[in-house]
Amino acid sequence: MDRVAIIGASMTQFGQRDAWIRELLAEAGQAALADADVSPDEIEHLYVSNMASGEFEGQTGVPNALAHDLAAMPAYTARIDQTSSSGGAGVYAAWQSVASGASDMTMLVGGEKMTHRSTAEATDVIASLTHPVEYKHGVTLPSFAGLTARLYLDTYDAPRESLGKVAVKNHKNGVDNPHAQFRKEVDLDTVLDSPVVADPLRLYDFCPITDGSAALVFCPESVAREYTDDYAVISGIGGATDTHVVHERADPTTMGGVVNSSEIAYEMADLEPDDIEVAELHDMFTILEFLQSEDLGFFEKGEGWKAVDEGVTDRDGDLPINTSGGLKSKGHPLGASGVAQVYEIYKQLIGDAGKRQVDADVGLACNVGGFGNCVTTTIMESR
Repeated sequence: MDRVAIIGASMTQFGQRDAWIRELLAEAGQAALADADVSPDEIEHLYVSNMASGEFEGQTGVPNALAHDLAAMPAYTARIDQTSSSGGAGVYAAWQSVASGASDMTMLVGGEKMTHRSTAEATDVIASLTHPVEYKHGVTLPSFAGLTARLYLDTYDAPRESLGKVAVKNHKNGVDNPHAQFRKEVDLDTVLDSPVVADPLRLYDFCPITDGSAALVFCPESVAREYTDDYAVISGIGGATDTHVVHERADPTTMGGVVNSSEIAYEMADLEPDDIEVAELHDMFTILEFLQSEDLGFFEKGEGWKAVDEGVTDRDGDLPINTSGGLKSKGHPLGASGVAQVYEIYKQLIGDAGKRQVDADVGLACNVGGFGNCVTTTIMESR
């Protein structure tokens, strides 16, 4: 089977945007086509990763609208919704469309428009992904995060400061990302003194509500060579789910979907965790960076906090994590986040990450839906 390559990518400015969802998607789509030097009529499959354009904006039918806006007719279109892992699921769908031979040129555009809604309204839309019984009792993802963070700190004797250091690191990385929502460093005292949201987590332990879009162009590697010498390939990809009810898990500090999806991806790529040289993880909450880094096999269980404390995951460390600034600094427009993770890895692997550039030929992106309810892990390599 010909390997699937990414030959073009784009990311809009993340943050509070005046543009609506169709405009955001078109902005990223046009930029990705230009980056790949591909004309719209060459696109055979067009996927849109989006969680809740209907709930947030009252806008449905966005994939076919985007095909019109990009002049990409008569491309096949589909919307990919897998809650906050919609972007990763979209990467999987786009990979499948090319790997299967159904398409020789596929575009994925992920996006969300959220900031026009209040924090309470946006939180309620996102909380709708929880189990109905949990939702009925007012359970939200921040409350899961707080409970899990407390359990992790107590179980592994980790200091509260270790979580704050994740926020400090990712904000520092975000300064050099021109598309990030927050491009400002924060110190540890600021993080630790910010308002409590879900004890022990505080305001700076959470990512912001965000508008934005990102896009990728996929094709077989044999086709990629006809367009460019600068491309990256997806060498492994896996998706998995975990229990819908979080309290049914044997260990809430282990995300089974991360474990299982990464095992599939590693096997497909014929690689091990030690082979990964840069990673983008889904730090919707700071605690998730610890959990994912351990469940991906980068560190032993309960040791992820020590890696952050020792600088292992810094941009100049042995395993840079979230060079983009992560969701924490970059922002989290639900349908776009998983696409933007792969955008960052792609840029790193082709040597086009600017001030964020690290020395890496193998990268990994892990996109999480809900509190580990569904996960896609993607491994990429330079050509």
